[in-house]
Amino acid sequence: MKLYLAAAETVAIAVEAETIPINHYLRQPQRLVHAIADSSLMECLGGDRYRLKMHPLNLLDIYHFQPTVVLRVWADGKGNVYLNSESCEIRGIDYINDRFSLRVRGILSPIIRDGMTYLEGQANVEVSVELPPLLLFTPLSLLETTGKGLMRGVLSRIKQRLLSHLIADYHHWARGEEIPSDAALGVNYGLLIDP
Repeated sequence: MKLYLAAAETVAIAVEAETIPINHYLRQPQRLVHAIADSSLMECLGGDRYRLKMHPLNLLDIYHFQPTVVLRVWADGKGNVYLNSESCEIRGIDYINDRFSLRVRGILSPIIRDGMTYLEGQANVEVSVELPPLLLFTPLSLLETTGKGLMRGVLSRIKQRLLSHLIADYHHWARGEEIPSDAALGVNYGLLIDP
């Protein structure tokens, strides 16, 4: 039996104006990735591709696993940032890894409305997984509720990092200030690989 899940998260953030508009900042999508991703769980693959690991998850206290996704993140000339998943892997449970698909799509755009700049965007996550035998007798409604809760939690953490880290990084960048320490911003700008 297959389980299909989908979740979406929208964001609208008012951005205090700097002398350099935020759309110039967003033309460097690697900064966005570094601002929203936990540095210990990210690896830059080169170009516009990144491997992102989620924090390890557990499903009904039975299965413990770590989803990993390769994302392509790019920007257009207007500062719109797009992301699209290219591949995925579930580390920790080979049975599920062989029967799992994950699709992530998103866009973040600078919008000017009534003289104010906003970052508006949406991220969509879709999951398809063939259930392992141990879960076949678990009520489908419980699996769907649990799965959607995990997905919404991941999207919510990304949104919170956008609200805090991305905007702070933009202001430091626009003012030509030193990049804050990891402790202050939660970001590392070097090559980020989780061993």
